[in-house]
Amino acid sequence: MAEKLRLDKWLWHGRFYKTRSLAAAHVAAGDVRVNGTRTEKRSHMVGAGDVLTFALGDVVRVIRIEALGARRGPASEAQALYTDLSPPEPRSRNDSPENPAFEGKGRPTKRDRRVLDLSRGRSLE
Repeated sequence: MAEKLRLDKWLWHGRFYKTRSLAAAHVAAGDVRVNGTRTEKRSHMVGAGDVLTFALGDVVRVIRIEALGARRGPASEAQALYTDLSPPEPRSRNDSPENPAFEGKGRPTKRDRRVLDLSRGRSLE
């Protein structure tokens, strides 16, 4: 018989949720699909080869389980438990800073701030 592990425990081992009870709550709410089928059972057994689909924030993650973890180890160990099948996130057009002249320089100086205000058409009064 192939090795299996509870779904909530695997999600916790894979470091997708900070606590096991938080992982269990998301599974119980029906937020997780196993091989395309919605499940609400925290105790649903998963193994290598299963595909999980769930939302983390604004991102939908599609994960194929490669191995079962014996413990909740460091992030590098957790990343070896799965393969991410999620499509890459599209880059937003608003990722560039407002004024590229100040990029990477930290906080603008008083002189830089005056130049920025003048370029926006603000008065210095």
